[in-house]
Amino acid sequence: MKKLMTAASILAVMTGLSALPVAAAAPAGECAQGTCVSGWKTADKKHLHAAEKLADTYKKFIFAARTEQQTVAFVKAEVEALGFKPWKPGTAIKPGARYYDLNRGRGMALIVGGKAPVKDGVRIVASHIDSPRLELKGRPVNETQGFALFQTNYHGGIKTYQWTNVPLALVGRIDRKDGKTIKVEIGMNPDEPIFIIPDLAPHVARDQMQKSARDVVSHEDLDPIIASGPHGEDTVGQWVMKYLKETYGVEPADLVSAELMLVPAMPPRDVGFDRRLTAGYGQDDRLAAFASVQAAIGLKIPPETSVILLANNEETGNNNVTGASSSYLPDLISELLYGQVGDAYRQPMLTRALRSSKALSIDVNPGVNPMNPGVWELTNAPRLGYGVNIKLYGKGFNADSDYIAWTRAALDAAHVPWQTTTYKVGRAGGGTLGVELARHNIDTIDFGVPVLSIHTPYAVSDKLDVLALKDGISAFIEKAR
Repeated sequence: MKKLMTAASILAVMTGLSALPVAAAAPAGECAQGTCVSGWKTADKKHLHAAEKLADTYKKFIFAARTEQQTVAFVKAEVEALGFKPWKPGTAIKPGARYYDLNRGRGMALIVGGKAPVKDGVRIVASHIDSPRLELKGRPVNETQGFALFQTNYHGGIKTYQWTNVPLALVGRIDRKDGKTIKVEIGMNPDEPIFIIPDLAPHVARDQMQKSARDVVSHEDLDPIIASGPHGEDTVGQWVMKYLKETYGVEPADLVSAELMLVPAMPPRDVGFDRRLTAGYGQDDRLAAFASVQAAIGLKIPPETSVILLANNEETGNNNVTGASSSYLPDLISELLYGQVGDAYRQPMLTRALRSSKALSIDVNPGVNPMNPGVWELTNAPRLGYGVNIKLYGKGFNADSDYIAWTRAALDAAHVPWQTTTYKVGRAGGGTLGVELARHNIDTIDFGVPVLSIHTPYAVSDKLDVLALKDGISAFIEKAR
């Protein structure tokens, strides 16, 4: 089976990332006065070139990193090539030191040592690296009407009908009880088979089309074709199990201890004659993860030690040991603190450090859709190309006003365009990692950039917004205390 990218091609991408020119300061326009303008109206040629360069790298990233495990592996290879070292407990982090720490291969943190000691607080930038997808059940192979299908569950909120007739790739891992792990990646290369969930043709769908959108395709029916017809004396289901054993060396019971996922197989593409937009799977929220990693790569010696957190399972509620609700982040900060103070460490030092910290929670959010602008209250709606969103949810979820003002100052000083976003009252919603960070008594603000068609197999972002987010993260980290 072919790999998605060779080691040489990954290294080329990584060195390209580190060599990106620093973006020219895009005029903040009138955003700081509350009336935003499109970045495409105000950006100079140098800024536009930087956005295009970054977009090319971003497309390579979201093609190769389609799951949290692929993302962690990709980022690990990238930052290692740029001088980041594995974090070891007990290490006294020094200003400018660059480390990474893995959380079970499904989450990770990048660490850059700052001028101030950890006991005085850290800067945290958190995003998630899981995206809506289909997952195989423990005993996934089902045989019906001469076809073999995979039985699936869903991860994250989806409109089920959008996942039919879409080319899907199978990626993940199978863990055998003898300790061996088998990686599975099939469907991403043009010469590999894909999997597909067939929908009804219009000719026979009269009853189906009378149903509400919620019921047109049930979650239980999101089962892709994996083989068809008998194979000699074997039924199609028997043949599939033989194929899995011959190809991967697994028995049916091994699929119980597996993390196998079906993700859209289409490559990212530019959108429109002007090529200002990017379409691709998984931009919620690997767009934010990408921008965060790019910001971390560019750091020298920030005012405070900075932690870039890439967490799992936000789409299902930040749960499990790799999600933001676990103790991974405060445990890591306590280790950083212990590495600096040694046996003088006491628990109140950690709580004081957390109280003195500042956190940025990033998750993309739906942008104004030209086909359905009415779902937004347009005076508070985020628009593609207008920059970073400061999310103002209301109902107690907003950052404190003084912290918002501090953040505005950071963005304006760095000439990063920004806008605000508030969902239409009582008509929409969504969560982020912010509430989990705030549980640790950390001042937290929610950022985002607008994206069209979130949670579909093919979302759409604006190239200038990706650059604005990277620059906004850098501004947040580098603002003087």
